[in-house]
This record gives sequence, structure tokens and C-alpha cells, in this order.
Amino acid sequence: MNAALKKVGFIGLGTMGAGMAANLQKAGFPLVVHDIAPKAAERFIAQGAVWATSPRAVAEQTEVVLTSLPGPPEVEAVLLGAGGVLDGQAPDAACFDLSTNSPNGVRRLHAVFAESGRHFRDAPVSGGPAGANSGRLALWVGGEAAIFERHRAVLEAMGDRVRYVGPIGAGSIAKLVHNCAGYIATVALAEVFTVGVKAGLEPLALFEAVRQGAFGRRRLFDNLIDQFLPGIYEPPAFALKLAHKDVGLATALGREFGVPMRFANLTLEEMTEALGRGWGGRDSRSVMLLQQERAGVSIAVDRERLRQVLAADK
Repeated sequence: MNAALKKVGFIGLGTMGAGMAANLQKAGFPLVVHDIAPKAAERFIAQGAVWATSPRAVAEQTEVVLTSLPGPPEVEAVLLGAGGVLDGQAPDAACFDLSTNSPNGVRRLHAVFAESGRHFRDAPVSGGPAGANSGRLALWVGGEAAIFERHRAVLEAMGDRVRYVGPIGAGSIAKLVHNCAGYIATVALAEVFTVGVKAGLEPLALFEAVRQGAFGRRRLFDNLIDQFLPGIYEPPAFALKLAHKDVGLATALGREFGVPMRFANLTLEEMTEALGRGWGGRDSRSVMLLQQERAGVSIAVDRERLRQVLAADK
């Protein structure tokens, strides 16, 4: 057997796990599988996977174990509970948790595994069930890089954007930042979209219009590229005083039609505070400096490093 096609243990064959496990099988990796619902494993067993009666039994038969579970309590029970993964792993074996987990929780698991000579890494994924099935999936891995490199081929069989992001817990931090930003944007979009509809626009016509605007055409996190990451707010691409005017007009529209605008009003308050600092002639994103001050961080990425990252991502 090709050394890259090591035997892989997979625990948790639910909505996300099933797609990832299927892609591992397509890539030729022999699987040992376990799920709280044995029926979930039938399709994989039919394709040659081995059923294990417990997480421990999965670990006893494999060099690397992957877990895709609902949350921190389930991960801890599967890894550290009686009959768990740690009970069955050989020294120097590895476990990658694909779940969304707590950074502190994964650091604790990392320490417990390390004490017994095993390796635990957080490797949360993003792409939803469709991405898990198609392989268009991001994986963000935290922990010592050597173990990531050792098992990179396994991870790359499941996702097309596999990235080592830093020390243990870093993957979980990236996942929480990503998901929270997405849900905040979702709520904000609902707020402004309802204003547009109540003010008289047909929903599909409004959608067609705004997705072709400057913000609509750009990926969400790409809005950090020009000012926020390099920490450069002058000269302005669009002045804060003009942006303040726009948001003020939008909140006035909301009041006119009786639409609550909690996010827009908070944004206007932030912009008003930034204007009070004398930043009206700076770029509109200078308002983001207020949160940096409150958080006690200063963000200024070297522009050449940023350029290299963007070039590599094309």
C-alpha cells in the first residue's frame, strides 16, 4: 500500500462527516469507522470500510483518527471517555478534530494527548454539507506543524483549502471568527433588506441591484485588504464624512417606514464617534480603529506579505 494511503479512523458520520469520509474513500484511504448510529456507517462498509464498535477500537486499528462531532462535550467524551480514542491509540498516533470547538477545550485535549505521547490537533472545517460532499472545503489546522505535514495528504483528500494557521487552538479561533462574522452579516443584511422592501422595492429587483454594487461584488473578508490589514486610512478611497451621511440617510429611511435598525444605528454611533476624533477626511474604514483601541490591538500587516498571500490565493 502507498505510504500516503494510511489507514484512517473516522468517528462521526453525520451531515458533515459523511461527506468527508466519502471523499477519503474516493481518494483510496482505507477507513475504520464508528458512529453512535451504526446505520450511518452502512454505505461506507459497503465500499470496504471496517466497522469499529467503539472509538477505542477505531484508534487501535489506525495511525490517525478524525472526529466530526456536534460540539465540545461529544468530542471530549469520544476522545477521553471510557473506551475512547486515547485508550486505544498507539504512541505517536494523531487525532484531528474537525468539529467546531472551544480554543481552551482543544488546548486542554492537546495537553492530555501530549502527556501520553500522542498528538491532538484542532482542524475545524468550513464549507457546509455541500462542501463536505464536493471537497470544496476549508480546513484550518492548529498545533505543531510537523504533525500537520505528516498527515497533510489525509486532510487534503477532504478539502481543497487546507491551511496550517498556527499553534494549538488557532484553527478553532479562525473558525469562530469566520462563523460569527457570517452570522453578524446575515442579521445585518436582513435589517437593511427589510428597509428596502418596506420602502417599496420588489425583493428580487433589490437583490439584483445591490449584489452588483461595490460591496455586493466583493467577498466579505476582502473588505479588510485595502485599509484595515495594512493600517492605512489616508488618502481615503471614500471619506468617513460621506459614509456617515449615507448611513444617516439609511437610518432615516428606516424611521420613515417604521423599520427597526439596531445594527445600522450602532454603526452610525460608531461613525459619529470617529467623526468626533476628527477623522472625517480619512477613509470610511477608519471607524474600525475604534474597535482596535477597545480590544487593545494594533493591526498593521506588511503590504508585501499581504500581496504574497493574495497572489497565492488566486
